[in-house]
Amino acid sequence: MELSNRQEKIIEIVKNNGPITGEHIAERLNLTRATLRPDLAILTMAGFLDARPRVGYFYTGKTGSELLTEKIKKYKVFEYQSVPIVVQESASVYDAISTMFLEDVGTLFIVDDNSCLTGVVSRKDLLRAAIGKQDLSALPVHIIMTRMPNITVCMKDDLLFDVAKHLINKQIDGLPVVKETSKGLEVVGRVTKTTITKVFVELISDNHI
Repeated sequence: MELSNRQEKIIEIVKNNGPITGEHIAERLNLTRATLRPDLAILTMAGFLDARPRVGYFYTGKTGSELLTEKIKKYKVFEYQSVPIVVQESASVYDAISTMFLEDVGTLFIVDDNSCLTGVVSRKDLLRAAIGKQDLSALPVHIIMTRMPNITVCMKDDLLFDVAKHLINKQIDGLPVVKETSKGLEVVGRVTKTTITKVFVELISDNHI
């Protein structure tokens, strides 16, 4: 987050004189309290300053990078998950390949009749099947998929930061977001490397700060 010159001056005043009231900050800058109100609100919401009733503003002692790190570590999966692209386990490999290209995704989640996760298929899995001499229209996708429990999943309340670490450590393109049901893990969303990239682009564009 890039601060204005006035906001930088406010931080310096609070750092050296806090706790200090908004009125006293305004006096030091030869401005009215009303003029400073938007700046104080921004600095407080961003985490540079904190405020206590009848006490005033004080400096939190945190740098911009520390505040950014804290913000990232609070993001939850449900805030950024997208619609999952699923294929029935009875579908053919040919159908799976068609779905992957039409939906422009790198991972398909394979589900049973209850929409519960039974497997995952990646581009590599489909490519491996395609270069063989098998009839792709007659080959069920469940034959080539990675099965449970060898699948990394996440829940909607998991931290996005933890999901990003899974994507890196497992060297995979995406994770299914699931919820527990009496019939199994129902697929309710997906988080991919593209998801993580969008988060960082939004942060740099100040859309979330």
